[in-house]
Amino acid sequence: MEYKDYYQTLGVERTASADDIKKAYRKLVRQYHPDVSKHKDATEKTKEINEAYEVLGDAEKRAAYDALGQAPRQGQGFQPPPDWGRQYGQYDFGNEGGSAEDIFADLFAHMGRGRSHRGGAGAGMGGGGFQMRGEDIHAAISIDLRDAYQGATRTIGLRAGQQEKTLSVNIPKGVTPGQQLRLAGQGHPGIGGGGPGDLYLEIQFNPDARYRVEGSSVYQNVPVAPWEAALGAGISVPTPSGAVEVTVPPGSQSGRKLRLKGRGIPSSQPGDLYLILDVVLPPATSQRARELYETMARDLAFNPRERIGA
Repeated sequence: MEYKDYYQTLGVERTASADDIKKAYRKLVRQYHPDVSKHKDATEKTKEINEAYEVLGDAEKRAAYDALGQAPRQGQGFQPPPDWGRQYGQYDFGNEGGSAEDIFADLFAHMGRGRSHRGGAGAGMGGGGFQMRGEDIHAAISIDLRDAYQGATRTIGLRAGQQEKTLSVNIPKGVTPGQQLRLAGQGHPGIGGGGPGDLYLEIQFNPDARYRVEGSSVYQNVPVAPWEAALGAGISVPTPSGAVEVTVPPGSQSGRKLRLKGRGIPSSQPGDLYLILDVVLPPATSQRARELYETMARDLAFNPRERIGA
């Protein structure tokens, strides 16, 4: 029997971990399984992949295979597992008459009598048929900040397996950036009757120059006139949850924060809304405006660089 490189069949290194072998196997089965693949040799390819994993996916069989592969023409140095003779037949590994080809032939002839390993939950052999749960799909969905306050419905299109479909997704109130929404059964279809995977949508917020979001807290820049900042004023501010009336304390400077408790994203633990004051100067584009600025410069004797020693 011709020596078969099962590591090459699965596309992994000989030093690959059991987890890496499992991942490679699951990926190839999904790619070539006749139920989903259009490859002309899909059936034969799937048979080869299953045969390779039948050996490399079992620790004892892999150890035996590795030992045989290191010395394919003689048995020196090979230490079979304790139940090798019972499961795979009796061999004289020191006898030149027992070639590696003979050993492999019997190994695979008896393989069905040993343990059957399949890549973890969602994959296995049932009644002679292969079943595997469909792979999950991970994607991102972008929403406006206002949607996180009020909730929304979005329509998305995606491809799962060989099918393209459109889904209506409900965005619940209170979602935060990075949060994932799970849509059960909307992932890739299963194989051989296995159930479909799930769809995970990661929430992202559309860029908005007015707001900055940190967790469930929201930061919003609010422009104020110099006299509002200097003298204090009551102003109306549009926010993601609607307009609010706030008081600007006298003597406020740009960068001052006004905290509105609980007015952030209404998640399970609502965040706060921080209004950051931004003092905006009126332009000196009219004669009257220039006269006012000249009066201020003459009468106020204000040096804004005094605090830095200028």
